[in-house]
Amino acid sequence: MYESRHHPLLTRAQFGRRLLWHGLSVVALVVLSLGIGMIGYAHYENLAWRDGFLDSAMLLGGMGPVHAPRTDGGKLFAGFYALYAGLVFIVGASVIVAPVLHRLLHRFHWEAR
Repeated sequence: MYESRHHPLLTRAQFGRRLLWHGLSVVALVVLSLGIGMIGYAHYENLAWRDGFLDSAMLLGGMGPVHAPRTDGGKLFAGFYALYAGLVFIVGASVIVAPVLHRLLHRFHWEAR
């Protein structure tokens, strides 16, 4: 996906498009994850979509849920969703940082070993 060290550095416009593509990918992942969380909280905890959105957004943002789960299914869902949300946070941050880090390595001809 990225150019090798033998290829020239991308132009600013090309790099901007790459950053935009990565950013849109992360936004799509977050929107999909919010949807999964909202559906799960509505199904297992009978929360309104606004409350499901709030709990999902708080977990994806690393803050923790607002409503304590009451049902066994809700507790299992909340636990697995919290683990998933942590991974989404790490993946999202990595996808955003990857093109910038690659450009730095490429520009200064540093090799990753």
